[in-house]
Amino acid sequence: MVIAAPAARWRCALPCYPCRAARRRRRRRVDVAPESCLAMQSFEWPWQYNFPPFFTLQPNVDTRQKQLAAWCSLALSYCRHRKLYTLDVLEAQESALFNNKKISRKLSVEAIQVIFEELRKKGNLEWMDKNKTRCLIMWRRPEEWGKLIYQWVSKNGMVNSVFTLYELSSGEDTESEEFHGLEEWMLLRALQALQSEGKAEVISLDDGKGVKFF
Repeated sequence: MVIAAPAARWRCALPCYPCRAARRRRRRRVDVAPESCLAMQSFEWPWQYNFPPFFTLQPNVDTRQKQLAAWCSLALSYCRHRKLYTLDVLEAQESALFNNKKISRKLSVEAIQVIFEELRKKGNLEWMDKNKTRCLIMWRRPEEWGKLIYQWVSKNGMVNSVFTLYELSSGEDTESEEFHGLEEWMLLRALQALQSEGKAEVISLDDGKGVKFF
C-alpha cells in the first residue's frame, strides 16, 4: 500500500484583504519594552534641561516666551521619541520629561498646563476634559500622517486595496514605517484627511473599521 505524502501547506501571497486578515488573526502580539527603557534610549536632552531656572516659569515676558518655546519643542521631541499620543498631566509631571532627578527639579502642574496650552494654540494638542488633566498630543499633524501613509500605499502598489486599521498601525507590512503603532484616534484623523482629498474612504468591515485607498 502506498501512503501519499501530506500536501504542502498552501499560503496565498496576494495582498488581498481576506488573506491578510486571516494572517493577522493568526499573528501573535509582541509586548512593548518597559517605559523606563524606551525613555533612556538615545534621546538627546537640550542644554536647558540641566539648567535649574528652566523648571520655573520666568516673570519677564520675553524670557518666558523663549522658555515656553523651548519647553514646547522639548515636549514634542520627547513624545515623538517615545511615540506618545495621549498624556495625563499628573503622570507627565512624574516622567523624565518634566522631572529631572539629576538636578532635583520638577515642573509644577500649573506650569505644565501653561506649556500644554501653548501647544494647543499651535495646533499640537487637544484637551480631553474641561479640567485640563488629560490631552491628545500631536507631534505630527493628521494631514502629515496621511501623506506618509499614502506614500507607503503608492510605493507598494496598493492603491485600490482595502486595509483594516489594525493592519496599518500594527501589521507586519508596516513595521518599518513611522506610522506603525499610531493610535487609532490619530490614524482615523489621518485617513479622514486623505478622504477629504479623495485619496481614501473610511469604511466598515466585519471586524471593525477599514479604509480603501484610491
